[in-house]
Amino acid sequence: MLGKIFFLAWVGLLGYANAQQASQPQVKVNMLNVCSPSADDQREISSALSRVPKQPLFAPDFEVDRGRTSMQENPNFLQSGQSAHVSSGDDTANWVRIRREFSVQALFSTVQYSFSTDPKNMVETLVFRVRDPKDLMQVSIEDSASAVTTPAAMLTTNTPATRIKLERFGKSSVVLARCYTTDTGPAPDQSAYEPLFQSASTIVANYRGLLGARRMVPEELARLGAGARRKPKPLGKKSAARKTASEDK
Repeated sequence: MLGKIFFLAWVGLLGYANAQQASQPQVKVNMLNVCSPSADDQREISSALSRVPKQPLFAPDFEVDRGRTSMQENPNFLQSGQSAHVSSGDDTANWVRIRREFSVQALFSTVQYSFSTDPKNMVETLVFRVRDPKDLMQVSIEDSASAVTTPAAMLTTNTPATRIKLERFGKSSVVLARCYTTDTGPAPDQSAYEPLFQSASTIVANYRGLLGARRMVPEELARLGAGARRKPKPLGKKSAARKTASEDK
């Protein structure tokens, strides 16, 4: 009798474990080949970029924001791609964001331009959101540069695009990014994707002018006390004395 009870208890536990395992949702992981997208993905990127209006009709509504954010709490629109060097958590990023709405007949509803600068990087991000998304939801283009010059100087240069991303409804994103030499191997040959990068770079350069970013970004950063070339820290008394002594020698 006791053995029968143990057997029934074991069967019950086994059934409970199987039910628990069956009830757990399956996790599906999609690996994106951002360095070498497929031919279909390339066609999707090309099609999306070609639909960005070159001479858009903007609605009167617009938005300009500026702020300072600790690197530990970057907002989504400041998230940089793999090509940018990440600053430490103690640093801060100063940013400016410009948003304009397209007229009602346009495919896209809004365009948002963001510029952020921190001690190591300057990053531009341009995002187009689709008005009535059925497949494509938004297109984003990013470029970045090392913070060795001023934002005003970067804005006068057509910095090459480093990342293109299509977010799709109910599907994985399509991403093309510039890939560089790493510890595990040399940089891949991306010459076949250069027309896509050039098209994206042209779009960013065009919208810098359309949105007035070349003038507005330096002005807004100046209000944050940022945007000028960083001056070297003054030498302390001991360091200055050592420098003078070495020069006398």
